[in-house]
Formats: sequence, structure tokens, C-alpha cells
Amino acid sequence: MRYPLFRLCIFIVASIWPLLWLYQAWIFALGPDPGKVLVDRLGLGGLIFLLITLSMTPLQRLTGWSGWIVVRRQLGLWCFAYIALHLSAYLFFILGLDWGQLAVELRKRPYIIVGVLGFTGLLSLAVTSNRFSQRRLGARWKKLHKLVYAILGLGLLHFLWVVRADLKEWTVYAVIGAGLLLLRIPAIGQRLPRLGRRKTGPVTKV
Repeated sequence: MRYPLFRLCIFIVASIWPLLWLYQAWIFALGPDPGKVLVDRLGLGGLIFLLITLSMTPLQRLTGWSGWIVVRRQLGLWCFAYIALHLSAYLFFILGLDWGQLAVELRKRPYIIVGVLGFTGLLSLAVTSNRFSQRRLGARWKKLHKLVYAILGLGLLHFLWVVRADLKEWTVYAVIGAGLLLLRIPAIGQRLPRLGRRKTGPVTKV
């Protein structure tokens, strides 16, 4: 396994982060509804990991270090894990596992449908992130994994709908996301300065 220490650091940070949120939410009782705080933070964590995942290719181009690409799959799976926890926490803390109420919520709050669409897209990427799927799908694998761009749009729309009263934080993530998408345009991405001297193979886009 390449870059084991780098992978281990990502695993430790990613796995401890939600535990700290859970501790804050229940020990310090953040606000009148700590369960909602946990739901919101898990969703935000998933969005952050999605943006970090999308930043791996530009970072490789910028620094010439192949380690960024090596951990891209791991970061993407952590993004999926956080969103899965976000959805599970919503079902448990907000709905109380009342499946009948879910239909009501879907009618009243369309942003939940947007979130479910984003989660479905992430699920399809997570289950096909292995080498077997990559070999089986061939050229279609790259086309499928370009869904990540649509998923980012759905995630930002979902977030916007939730925090529409305060757009400051959302604007920060939206600007970062827009910047990362612009770097996917060849005419822009190829103009990134090369800070690293290490030679790497051709960059694989995702």
C-alpha cells in the first residue's frame, strides 16, 4: 500500500470528527435540539469531504505529488459515509423512525428529495469505486464517476435550502465548489502553475 501514513492520518481525522460532534451535541447540549445539530454537522462534513475529494486532481497538478490521487478514493468513501450518517441521523433524531412521517416531510420539504438524489448518486459511486467495477465498466466507469459534479450541485442546493436564512457560510462552500469545477475546464486547469518537481503520470480526471 502506498503512502500508508498519509492514509492513516486521513482515517484518524475522518473517524474522530463525528465522535467529537456527538460529544458536543449530547454532553454540552448544543441548542434546544442537539439531534438536529448533529444531523446538520454530519451533512456539512459530507460536503466538506466532497470538496476535498474534488481538490485532489488540482493539488496533484499544482504540486506534482501523486499522493493526492492515491487517497482520492478514500476521501470519496468518507464523503459517502458522512452523508449516510447524515441520512441515518435524520431518520432517527428528526423522524424518530416514523416512516409514515417521511412521506409527509417529502411533500412539505422538497430539499429532502434533492438530498436523497444526491445520496443515491454517491451510493452509485461508492459501490463502483473498486477496481473490479472499474475493469468491468471500462470507459463507462469514467462517465459514471462524472456524476460527482452533479452531486456537488445537488449538495449545495440542499444546503442552500436548509440555511436560506443565513447565506454567508453557504457562499463560502459554493465559491470553493465553483472554483473546483472551473479547474476541470482544460483551458483553465492546464494553466495551474507547477510548484513540484516530481514527475508523475497523466492525471486521471474524476
